[in-house]
Amino acid sequence: MARSFVRKQRILMSRLFIVGIIALILISKSRWEDSLWGPVFFLAGAILIGIAVTGRLWCSLYISGYKSNTLITTGPYSVSRNPLYFFSFLGAIGIGLATETLTVPVCIAVVFAMYYPLVITSEQKKLAGIHGKAFSDYCKKVPAFFPSFKLLTEPDEYVVKPKIFRKTLFEVMWFVLLIGVIELKEGLEQANLLPTMLNLY
Repeated sequence: MARSFVRKQRILMSRLFIVGIIALILISKSRWEDSLWGPVFFLAGAILIGIAVTGRLWCSLYISGYKSNTLITTGPYSVSRNPLYFFSFLGAIGIGLATETLTVPVCIAVVFAMYYPLVITSEQKKLAGIHGKAFSDYCKKVPAFFPSFKLLTEPDEYVVKPKIFRKTLFEVMWFVLLIGVIELKEGLEQANLLPTMLNLY
């Protein structure tokens, strides 16, 4: 079955959006920077990024080498049908808060809410076509996005394909690297080496 345009372009669209967010971060400055709220936003962002990195690694452990060929219903996939997107969302909001603004995380949340439900719907149609009743029963039990940890089930042992899992280790590094970019940007601003074009709340 041919993949939909939305699902096919997910990675490209995500990368373009990330580039746009980085550009916005580089030309803007937080109006909260000199208040108590600035560090509070940054701490909240760092906490969300930590949860996101841990969560994405947890998800990747279970889907490494399996993806749509096997219906994964244990671990993070026993509490949410799309835990990878959920933890990615937390990480993206965390990056937004690390800018010590509210504008950036709100922009991220709005774009995510507009685009990713389409991606999730498209992927669910594909999985329904592959797994039939098993997927239908799974949907009735497990929430689509926000996790319900009371449903958590985990096996005693699980086979993982390390080459694919190792790739994920590099992918999650971007969340941490972006915090470094934000801090470097602030340092360049304070040294008057980087002009500020926008002041964001």
